[in-house]
Amino acid sequence: MTKTVPSVSVNYAQNGSSNKSNELGMRPMQERAYEKRGEQYLLIKSPPASGKSRALMFIALDKLENQGLKQAIIVVPEKSIGSSFNDEPLSKFGFWSDWIVPPKWNLCNSPGTDGGKVKSVRAFLDSSDKILVCTHATFRFAVDKFGIEAFDGRLIAVDEFHHVSANPDNKLGAHLGDFIARDNVHVVAMTGSYFRGDAEAVLAPQDESKFDTVTYTYYEQLNGYTYLKTLDIGYFFYSGPYADDLLKVLDPNEKTILHIPNVNSRESTKDKHQEVEHIIEELGEWQGTDKITGFQLVKTEDGRILKIADLVDDEPSKRDKVSAALKDPAQKNNRDHVDIIIALGMAKEGFDWIWCEHALTVGYRASLTEIVQIIGRATRDAKEKTRARFTNLIAEPDASEEAVTEAINDTLKAIAASLLMEQVLAPRFNFTPKTQTSGPQESFDYGETGYQTDKPNVGFNEEQGQFHIEVGGLVAPTSDEAKRVCQEDLNEVITAFVQDKTNVERGLFDEEMVPEELTQVRMGKIVKDRYPELDQEDQEAVRQHAVAALNITQEAKKVILGDDSDEPSPNTALIDGVRKFAMDVRDLDIDLIDRINPFGEAYSILAKTMSEESLKQVAAIISSKKVNLSHEEARELALRAVKFKEERGRLPSITSPDAWEKRMAEGIAFLQRKAAEAKNV
Repeated sequence: MTKTVPSVSVNYAQNGSSNKSNELGMRPMQERAYEKRGEQYLLIKSPPASGKSRALMFIALDKLENQGLKQAIIVVPEKSIGSSFNDEPLSKFGFWSDWIVPPKWNLCNSPGTDGGKVKSVRAFLDSSDKILVCTHATFRFAVDKFGIEAFDGRLIAVDEFHHVSANPDNKLGAHLGDFIARDNVHVVAMTGSYFRGDAEAVLAPQDESKFDTVTYTYYEQLNGYTYLKTLDIGYFFYSGPYADDLLKVLDPNEKTILHIPNVNSRESTKDKHQEVEHIIEELGEWQGTDKITGFQLVKTEDGRILKIADLVDDEPSKRDKVSAALKDPAQKNNRDHVDIIIALGMAKEGFDWIWCEHALTVGYRASLTEIVQIIGRATRDAKEKTRARFTNLIAEPDASEEAVTEAINDTLKAIAASLLMEQVLAPRFNFTPKTQTSGPQESFDYGETGYQTDKPNVGFNEEQGQFHIEVGGLVAPTSDEAKRVCQEDLNEVITAFVQDKTNVERGLFDEEMVPEELTQVRMGKIVKDRYPELDQEDQEAVRQHAVAALNITQEAKKVILGDDSDEPSPNTALIDGVRKFAMDVRDLDIDLIDRINPFGEAYSILAKTMSEESLKQVAAIISSKKVNLSHEEARELALRAVKFKEERGRLPSITSPDAWEKRMAEGIAFLQRKAAEAKNV
């Protein structure tokens, strides 16, 4: 029997604001982005379906008409996404111009290779036309061939910006660094997930600091929908072939995108076509193929005919027919057009099927970014679609298998992805220190008792999807960059933290691990590495804000799930959980937050779902890795010990019953020992 991990349920207000347009035809995110249209470097962080493509159209047209730029070049990761920038009659909805791309300048639609398309880029640069759309690859080759100077005075707009990396081996990232250094272009970067699955930085810190950021959160987007009320995130463990357990999580009555595992993954049977056939057999009796769409027709036990789109089939004529049927604009608003889509590498980024209620993924995907993109397929608003969910089906690790290490790694990655998604879906946190002069912030609701001067408060602004949380002893950021990070980048810091395998392993399975080693030392190192230009005080402010955001979400989740229940309480939203946690503790201060293991709640969920035997095996394998203190960690512990001395008037004691004080003392002893060894050499 497959066990269910309690999914995280986030409830939204259905206030309809995400779909309302202003007098220029702009939805809220687009309006927010357009207000920053004068910025030379603009980064738009906004979820799938929030209207990034059209936001860019508004901004690009203004830059061409009013800011003196010669041309706009729109760069997308793959040809299929080029259709997002097809002609749009914007003036029909109130804007002062239409978006028109002459067919010859949408290179995503033109035949031929990237090499041939590079000549088209040259022809465009030499022409008086204004807008070009091409793929990342075509653009990279064109920059290599013509040099960055050829693009002076133009707008470079990069869609799905998370494909870029600060790694020198990433060509597009290197080109962008050169463009920014030359400082003769405008750049608009857009992404639904400003982090990469490989934990590489998207931009170098000195380049990133030049960008002005527009952030529109998942919470704002989903809160402003008309129909979608609840989003569930969950994962399931299975043993044996996944297709046998599939119907325990796949409901044929739900519109579903099913992503089967990559053929190189351990979940795969290595025969993807047979897997699809097995899934179809599990769903019902095959009735044939629809001649027009190419969809498989399957009769269920209750007599319904399911229309299943198979995007796994490699035969070009078949797959192209199915793909074309899915993209048929005449069927966009037809809920009955298709019931289930089975895919492997397709139907992710840029794929638009508003009716999808369930994104079901088998096996851990290549990256967190990919998971965010897949979840985005289910988070479209559609009539009478009130609930959507994402499910990750994961093979339970088996210590008898050779691939047990890989299996454990996949499990840890799935947990990391789940933690991250909980963070992404939550409202935005605004933390302030609790002081004697603190007061309520305008338009925030502080609960039944209202704002209280004698204790830390939690306020919530539902319209903006933001918390105001007062924390005792919190360090406030002072520089503009540190304030920006605390306001805009906490999820990126948390991503780096949960993607660190050692952090997850120790947080879940090291019984001797002191929480402060994770929250202070390990998170502190991530902040220092990521923001080396910040001074020590601002680095500490960022660290505290990131830990507070992560741990308060986890504690709120504990309140939602309850200690004894396997299911979330349907009436308790995350907001109530945050407020209840803050009220249940006597004083919400940073020391208390630092003493919470960020992975504690994830472990309790694992313990409920994975078989006891598997859990013991995983714990034994991970705990067998002896974690030695590194020089860098010892230095960080020693720095914390200095702060301890400033507060207590003495250094930490190695015999202290307090585990964190003892650990700091061990850090000092480690450095003293190394110093003595160096003298004796």
